[in-house]
Amino acid sequence: MGFGHQSEREKKSSRKNKDEEEETGCWVKLRFLGSCMSSRSRVDNSMSGTTAESKSTTREKSRDQPVVPVSSTTTSNAETASSTPKYSEELKVASQLRKFTFIDLKLATRNFRPESILGEGGFGCVFKGWIEENGTAPVKPGTGLTVAVKTLNIEGLQGHKEWLAEVDFLGNLLHPNLVKLVGYCIEDDHRLLVYEFMPRGSLENHLFRKGSLPLPWSIRMKIALGAAKGLAFLHEEAERPVIYRDFKTSNILLDADYNAKLSDFGLAKDGPEGDKTHVSTRVMGTYGYAAPEYVMTGHLTSKSDVYSFGVVLLEMLTGRRSMDKNRPNGEHNLVEWARPHLGDKRRFFRILDPRLEGHFSIKGAQKAAQLAAQCLSRDPKARPRMSEVIEILKPLPNLKDMASSSYYFQTMQSNRNRSNVNAKNGTRAQAGFVVRKGQPMRSLSASSNHQAPHPSPKPKAKES
Repeated sequence: MGFGHQSEREKKSSRKNKDEEEETGCWVKLRFLGSCMSSRSRVDNSMSGTTAESKSTTREKSRDQPVVPVSSTTTSNAETASSTPKYSEELKVASQLRKFTFIDLKLATRNFRPESILGEGGFGCVFKGWIEENGTAPVKPGTGLTVAVKTLNIEGLQGHKEWLAEVDFLGNLLHPNLVKLVGYCIEDDHRLLVYEFMPRGSLENHLFRKGSLPLPWSIRMKIALGAAKGLAFLHEEAERPVIYRDFKTSNILLDADYNAKLSDFGLAKDGPEGDKTHVSTRVMGTYGYAAPEYVMTGHLTSKSDVYSFGVVLLEMLTGRRSMDKNRPNGEHNLVEWARPHLGDKRRFFRILDPRLEGHFSIKGAQKAAQLAAQCLSRDPKARPRMSEVIEILKPLPNLKDMASSSYYFQTMQSNRNRSNVNAKNGTRAQAGFVVRKGQPMRSLSASSNHQAPHPSPKPKAKES
């Protein structure tokens, strides 16, 4: 889901839409086309007054699974249905939100056509659309305000209560590092949300999508800082403290200048009040990101978000997913694999994203690794507050002591390359030792593949 001003490329013919979305970093559309088109069919049938017969759809399972399989990520269909008639009593809408009609949003997204699909989550499909700068009427593509329209899939994992939570939180919380909710539509069975467009899509795509350019070090740290500011606002500055509960790379969206904004507040909860130390709730979230004490007890605190931040920071440092069963045994869980390396000033270099090719600050990487270790502490009380995280991150995007210029890193790279050559010549590398003619020789790194450098993306200048 993303939004901002359109580039000149976006204003060209619709035949170039697919390539255009790849360039702006938005979600890959084809992956979700089957399920989104099924949703679109139900939307069209409801408009004509007919009842569509339920059909099974082919849906690729998300990498992000609920923490507890027993209770999927949200309300059941029955629960959704029972709460729908009471929406007028439940909906607490901030005055600045625009109220859209369904036909307005249908026209704004060009009839929810496939070319408008940005992606899909547990809530439903997300479509690109265009509306008046200060109104609700649809306008010609490439003019007015570009928005992302998220539709509620009534057969999906998330339901009416999460829709209400999204409106309640984002409708009343304004901050540069939170995605702006422009408005909403609640009409008959239709539940839609309209957001500002984030042209560079999600952090997840930039880190993990096949074929994407590697994010430069300074931009990674800029994104980490922006996301930290968003969490700090929720925890420490908002009128009523909020626990985000679903902090992960797919929920961090980027504008044209790589400014990070938190999205998807469907699982957010009000923080504890008074003498309470935590909120007791069903365990919900995503495998690999949820704090261990929350998974075990259901006790939710702001330190649960801090743990999730540590996981995301680790993903940015390593270029690896929080959970990846395609990795060798012992490396499936990123936190458990990386934890032993984080406190060692020499060993932690081995876990950094090889696509950085040495173009990262040595001091910055050390501080970021130490910060990740603090956030991932097994003791919630030992984790820092997000305001403290911000102070540590502030100088990191601007540090210039690049590893590629250091003697130590050059030596490490040389040994790594020698290790690769030896492997090709029949010698073997094990546990950081190169074994040659039966005699172990200490190597600074276990074998890894050396990659050719890639061009780095640059922040896009703001468009007038």
